[in-house]
Amino acid sequence: MPAASIPAFAPGVALTSASPVNFRFLTVFKGLAAQLIVLHHLAFYGPMSDHVRPYAPLMIGWLDAHGRLAVQVFLVIGGFLAARSFSSDGMAPAQSSVLARVARRYLSLAPPFMAAILLTVGASAWARSWMTHDSISAAPTLAQLAAHALMLQGVLGYDALSAGAWYVAIDFQLYTLFALLAWASSRACRGWPGARAWLLPAAVCVAMCCSLFWYNRDDHFDVWALYFFGSYGLGALAYWVGAPGSSTGPRQRLLMLALLAPSMASLALDFRSRIALALALAAVIAWAARQPSRGALAAPAVLLWLGRISYSIFLVHFAVCLVVNAGFTRFAPASAGWQASGMLAAWAASVLAGAMFHALVEAPLARRMTHWRAAAVSMPMSGDRPVPLN
Repeated sequence: MPAASIPAFAPGVALTSASPVNFRFLTVFKGLAAQLIVLHHLAFYGPMSDHVRPYAPLMIGWLDAHGRLAVQVFLVIGGFLAARSFSSDGMAPAQSSVLARVARRYLSLAPPFMAAILLTVGASAWARSWMTHDSISAAPTLAQLAAHALMLQGVLGYDALSAGAWYVAIDFQLYTLFALLAWASSRACRGWPGARAWLLPAAVCVAMCCSLFWYNRDDHFDVWALYFFGSYGLGALAYWVGAPGSSTGPRQRLLMLALLAPSMASLALDFRSRIALALALAAVIAWAARQPSRGALAAPAVLLWLGRISYSIFLVHFAVCLVVNAGFTRFAPASAGWQASGMLAAWAASVLAGAMFHALVEAPLARRMTHWRAAAVSMPMSGDRPVPLN
């Protein structure tokens, strides 16, 4: 698929053989991270995991407490692909149509997202008839649905209707923020041409530092893009450090320093495992990008397939897990063995439902939205493409 239409940062974006640099391992990372998110939610929400926890406390406890770290994979890869989209060489783009790019991203994210939200609303109603549990949302109001459609549910204070809804909203915010940084850099370079080689990476680095040293250390900001921009910025810098054709000169060394120094200093000030993981992943990606055999990794076909459908799995798994939890609560014995088999069934059903959603909803909507996105864009974009996801 051409690289110009997939949203650069969401669980389903896959780099393909058509990409200038074929980082197939990124698709594998996304596929594996999506599976970890499913298992995290199965452990976190219950009630099946409540029966299993006493017999497997370490596994359920780890998935509950740390499985969410897989989100960092999507954040870093999202920043990587955003940098590739806006400025493959790290220079401020000669022009940047912010509204058109943001509209294109919204049209890539919103239709499958809202389809999954409606599916989750139906699944919640079904599960509510079989069990009572905190993980089941109340019937939504029109205002709550409208907030989700605008991806502002967290900002406006509405409860999320699905476990992954916050991430899609943050993805949209992050992309919009990156687009604004690219636009501001391109505007500044009109009267300062000499700054074109470094202004956009510098702007990204400043925003990244604001995140790492201030916003990411205060959970009150976790509904805003700046809370997560530390990881996103690391992904962008990783792309520029390993950009195709780049040589290890003074500019490249400065980019490496910008990737390493702020994140390491912020970890020394306040260690956060999520930031440490993001830094490690960004460093691995930057190193891999600079290798002569980049993208040559032979990955099992099943992992590449899981990566390609990871956005759909991310969107629908919560609805599936709700229904399976409710079914095993209503009809199965409360023994650990039966409930563990229910967790495995929910995991498998989530993958199957994700594959079906991708084939029947996400991909057809992407094709239908292609015309609308083309109308929303006034210039070609390098590194994005019309088929969603990240």
